[in-house]
Amino acid sequence: MTTPASIDDARKRSQLLRDEIDEHNYRYYALDAPSIPDAEYDRLLNELRELENDYPELVDSASPTQRVGAAPLAAFDSVAHEMPMLSLDNAFSDEDLQAFDRRLKDRLKSASAIEYACEPKLDGIAISLLYDAGQLVRALTRGDGSTGEDITQNVRTIHSVPLKLRGNTLPERIEVRGEIYMPKAGFSVLNEKAAASGEKVFVNPRNAAAGSLRQLDPRITATRPLELCAYSVGIHQGLELPDRHTDILHQMNAWGFKINPNMATASSIEQCMAYHRQLGEKRDSLPYDIDGVVFKVNLIGLQEDLGFVSRAPRWAIAYKFPAQEEITQLQDVEFQVGRTGTLTPVARLQPVFVGGVTVSNVTLHNKDEIERLGVRVGDTVIIRRAGDVIPQIVSVVEERRPANARVIEFPTECPVCHSPAVRIPGEAAIRCEGGLICPAQRKEALIHFASRKALDVDGLGEKIIDQLVDRGLVKNVVDLFSLSQQDVSALDRMGDKSAANLLAALEKSKTTSLPRFIYSLGIREVGEATARNLVAHFGTLQAIIEADEDALLAVDDIGPVVARFIRDFFVEQENLDIIKDLQHCGVHWQETKVIDAESLPLAGKTCVLTGSLDAMSRDEAGDKLRALGAKVSGSVSKKTDFVVAGPGAGSKRAKAESLGLEILTEEQLLELLNQYST
Repeated sequence: MTTPASIDDARKRSQLLRDEIDEHNYRYYALDAPSIPDAEYDRLLNELRELENDYPELVDSASPTQRVGAAPLAAFDSVAHEMPMLSLDNAFSDEDLQAFDRRLKDRLKSASAIEYACEPKLDGIAISLLYDAGQLVRALTRGDGSTGEDITQNVRTIHSVPLKLRGNTLPERIEVRGEIYMPKAGFSVLNEKAAASGEKVFVNPRNAAAGSLRQLDPRITATRPLELCAYSVGIHQGLELPDRHTDILHQMNAWGFKINPNMATASSIEQCMAYHRQLGEKRDSLPYDIDGVVFKVNLIGLQEDLGFVSRAPRWAIAYKFPAQEEITQLQDVEFQVGRTGTLTPVARLQPVFVGGVTVSNVTLHNKDEIERLGVRVGDTVIIRRAGDVIPQIVSVVEERRPANARVIEFPTECPVCHSPAVRIPGEAAIRCEGGLICPAQRKEALIHFASRKALDVDGLGEKIIDQLVDRGLVKNVVDLFSLSQQDVSALDRMGDKSAANLLAALEKSKTTSLPRFIYSLGIREVGEATARNLVAHFGTLQAIIEADEDALLAVDDIGPVVARFIRDFFVEQENLDIIKDLQHCGVHWQETKVIDAESLPLAGKTCVLTGSLDAMSRDEAGDKLRALGAKVSGSVSKKTDFVVAGPGAGSKRAKAESLGLEILTEEQLLELLNQYST
């Protein structure tokens, strides 16, 4: 940077830099259309910062460099809102929404259809921003609607909050209202960092946003990935606003505020209901949490005619989605035994409807998770279920803990076979030592052996395996291939045709692949990827069996612990006998040649598959990509080279977009596969 010759030159240059940085902020945060790379933006900001360091008299509160700089506060001041921030009435069904529409028409004494503004209801923190002569002067929380906390210094750190409004036609004074929230991708990164440093993780993005805004030190708030979405105005002076709510939002966007790209208008209440259904289907794929839709009468004149009740406007309503979090009581804890002997605590709950289903059981995972939550039998707990995510306990309401709540004690013996249950040093899991004598492990081993990603025995589910084991027909996986038509047809709900189908599926499953076979054996910590890596490295089953720990450590992604588990499995003669018996029964695969992975066209590339695919399953797509040398990961990170996103792609796509990663459609994936298959 060339040092300006005078203070006048410095003032001119600093103003040019501020204008350019403000323009880039507007494009990035309000329009979601950045025009320069981050590195160039950083160079502009650093040049401005150096100028202001050399000429402190150039610094003012609207400079982009001044988003963080205030000293920590002792406490937040309470300030009265000049116009109350009212809450909204709620609707929970189409009938509620139709009743709302009828009430408005009755009050207006008109049967004409009403035009509505439709906006996603972000699950964040309502905020009031006051601008005088285009400059941000105050930011308040909603509080109780009449009085809020002054969090101006914290809000100034949020880049999507304009420090000054854009344009030449500005109001003398205006209050902008919006929602401060934390996007899902930023929330995931924040919690990952907290967990890695041993700090407490946040329950959900809303709690993370609230906690971030209430930091007394704005420098902490500045590190949090917060966003503002504007949704209305409060007081305003010196400028006449448009006569439609949606036009006001677009005017706010022109002044520099981010507005929701999913907002729409509806010319009838039927269109409102359709919008609610459509947004509900997209809910889990949005990059931020929403808990419903807000419908507002679009014409400002009609809003004024309708007026307010004591705590809410008559002209707006929030049509809520089914809750993703609910509160219930943990009534008991039982312990299930997995195929590797792991004792998993399962919480039995007072049934509660959450996320569209009734939840009565949730896993507590392990002893460490129970200690992290601090949960006890009898506690009142908060359950979360979003989309297809497995329900989980996210927190305990400790103030409701009953006097007779009891600590969750892990058993010292297996609840199924009564063998000792021990915790191996360095592991979170507590395991039954019964091995093959434990019926629970036997059943789980059979379920795993027949599962879709193992030998894929169609029709051999948990209930049939329970019967086969309980009746003494099957003691290990080899016995499956000795079952007769008479054995199977005698099972509950199994006639001759169903029995024939199951036997045919067992026969079909004998033709498999070596990675599937290795995976089906249930070796501890050997999942699909590790099984594939073993086969890619050694080529044959015999080579894997004969490999010592040093040889196993040469395999991609295998460390000392997994190498020891693999070696321990293959030195057990009983396991080798089962493998030999399976081969004698006809289980077979085509031997694969060891290929130099570095020579494959996608060697060194990491990809992620998300959403649904039409031409093939995600598993099949993953196999094809691995055959070309790519590593297929289950999570998106900075190390990901590209993401294949089909319909329904959700948080993984959002994270990929936030990281600026290449995103392929299914058509582009097929083109890539075809390119290297010819």
